[in-house]
Amino acid sequence: MKTFSEILQNAAKHVQEVDVFQLKELLENGHNFHLVDIREDREWVNGKIKTAVHLGRGIIERDIEGNFSNRDDEIILYCAGGVRSILAAKSLQDMGYKKVFSLKGGIGEWQTTGFDIEE
Repeated sequence: MKTFSEILQNAAKHVQEVDVFQLKELLENGHNFHLVDIREDREWVNGKIKTAVHLGRGIIERDIEGNFSNRDDEIILYCAGGVRSILAAKSLQDMGYKKVFSLKGGIGEWQTTGFDIEE
């Protein structure tokens, strides 16, 4: 039996992260990728990063194929602090998605850095 910490550490070994500066550059340069906010509905309504779509952590495995069927598409996931997005990214990798990344520090880091969110 594994603890939450062990599960997270194992997932983090397999998931690449991008930082907020890398994400901002990708957005500004029009890079072709999907930005997915995996926070809860109550978090999503308080603002999001521009261009993000919402697929909550509780449903992402169920709904990902209906939204992004090409497993070669680049996907960047974010949550509030970067933990749920690591776990979700690992899960999507297990489903065959090849280019899945987690935003290090999540939207919290994005806001702390002073980058804008959309209401």
